[in-house]
Formats: sequence, structure tokens, C-alpha cells
Amino acid sequence: MDLELLDRTLAEAGEPAFRSRQVWRWAANGAHGYDEMTDLPAALRARLHEAVPFSTLELVKEAHASDGTVKALFHTHDGRAVEAVLMRYRDGRRSICVSSQSGCPLTCTFCATGTMKFGRNLTAAEILDQVLHFRRIEPVDHLVFMGMGEPMMNLDNVLAASSKLPDVGITHRRTGISTVGWVPGIQRLTESDMPIRLALSLHAPEDALRSKIMPVNERFSIREVLDACEAHYVKKRRQIFIEYVMLAGVNDGYAQAVQLAQLLDPKIYKLNLIPYNPTDSIYDGSSRNSIDAFKAALEEHGLRATVRLTRGRDIDAACGQLAAKTDQPSAAPAPAPATHSA
Repeated sequence: MDLELLDRTLAEAGEPAFRSRQVWRWAANGAHGYDEMTDLPAALRARLHEAVPFSTLELVKEAHASDGTVKALFHTHDGRAVEAVLMRYRDGRRSICVSSQSGCPLTCTFCATGTMKFGRNLTAAEILDQVLHFRRIEPVDHLVFMGMGEPMMNLDNVLAASSKLPDVGITHRRTGISTVGWVPGIQRLTESDMPIRLALSLHAPEDALRSKIMPVNERFSIREVLDACEAHYVKKRRQIFIEYVMLAGVNDGYAQAVQLAQLLDPKIYKLNLIPYNPTDSIYDGSSRNSIDAFKAALEEHGLRATVRLTRGRDIDAACGQLAAKTDQPSAAPAPAPATHSA
């Protein structure tokens, strides 16, 4: 929902300021349309229906995975493709992975989104409408900007959308922004007053390899990125997540684990090892035995690591797989929503 357009429309209609708050409260609590907003006059509801689209996004397709994950493909008003994912966990968490751009200009070689033609930055309303779509399905309580695009290149709109998330049920401390290492954005996030979690996609312990995997490293070296992350930690006093996708024979060797352990201060960083999810790239994923051995080598050298649970792989909804395919079939019928708990 375009809240600026909503405010203008209500002002032009001579409506009091509280009307905008009423509409937003309904939307943030999962209303499916203006007709449900029974404390608004019927004539006003009709006017809003004509003047302010209830969503800035058109739902094109939903796919439902066997583990309860839901992936939604949207189109913007100008036909740009956007994907977002709802992940359901056994402990009751309902986490949303949202996109900040249509496509991505940074072309990481393992990521399906990087193969798309970059479209544009998404507006704050388009980001927020991904969240509201899933809120209409069930309550949600966690969110990460880890979908299509580099959030730090669209930080104004990312933060504007984030400012509204607590109304939907997602606190700032349960919101995370994942970056490939866009240093100016990290520095700006550090100055923000929102206690949003920072995550860094690292994927290699040294510059030559990281540049091959992630061309952005030629602009901002590992040391520059970690310096920005460590300044963020000093200011925010919140540990930073490191994401490390496991690529067979590329970045999963014992020596690389030792390098990584020497690179990262365990007081500052938490390491997530990510099993590689199949795309049309040149890589194969590391075996489970290789991941376990890599994890053991890290811990032998003082750095604890967690292997991330992969969700939505059977509908191309897992990490690195978002590429806005319109022909993706649903893998399973939608499961009944589980009971929500905070």
C-alpha cells in the first residue's frame, strides 16, 4: 500500500488525519481489502478502492513447498518481477524473506538472481506490500532482506519500509539486512537508530577467490568490508551474521576453514554455513561430509558455526535461487497454517 498516496487522497477528500492511521491499522493486521474496514464510512471505502490500490504489487503465482515454505512471484505496476518467501518453522516462527530490487546489479556467480537483468530499486511501498501479502495469510514475526537485490544499494526505501514493520508484528530486533559487502550502505546503517541485524555474505576467506565468486569484492576488499562491519558492531553491540555458501572444491577446504577462523573474531561474528542450493551456475554444492569437516575445522580453531536449515529448495525458494521463473510448478498443496506463537 502506497501510504503517501493514501495520505494525499484522504487530505484531498477533507478527511481527518486519523483516517490514515485507521486504514494502516487494518492493513497491518491482515485485512484483505477496504471492504473489511468497517469503521470507515462506506463512501470513503469506495473512494479509496478507486483512488488507492490496496497493493502496489500484482500476485502472479504462488508455489508451496513440502516443508511449508511459500514463494510468491509479483509484478510491479511497470511489469518488474519481484519474489518473496514465507518460511514456517516448527518452533512457531514465521519469517519473511523480501526483495529490495527487481533483479540485482552485482552478479554474484552462484546466485540465480544475478543472472537476471537488473530492473530497478523497489519503492518502500513495494517492499512493504511483500510483507502485507504474507500477513494476510497468517501472523509473521521475523524478516530478512535477503531476497532479490542488494538492500544496501536501496537503503532509504529499505529503512522506510522497516520503520513500519513493528505495526505488522515484526520488531526491528527481529529484522535483518543481508549485504554482499556494500560498504557505504553498511556505514549508513550503522548511523541509523533502528537496531536492525546486519548479515554479511562472505563466501571466501581471501580476496582473490572472493573476487571470482563475487565481483563486488574488486570494489570493496574483505578488509574494507570487515572494517565497516566491526565499526557497526562497536556502535550497535550486536553480533553480525556471516553467511558462507558451501561450494564443492571451491571454498570448502581445510586450509580455507583455518583462514576463515583466523579472519573472524568470534566475539563479533556468528557464522552460518549454507548448503548450496542448485541453480544453473557452474558450481556444485559441498557434500554433507565436507560441510561437517569444514565446521569441525572451524571449531578446532575457535570459531563456532551453524549449518543453516535449507527451506523451500523444491520450489526454488531457498537461498540464492530467486530468479522470478513464471513456470515454476507448485511442489505440494498448501499446508494448513500452524498456530502462531510469538
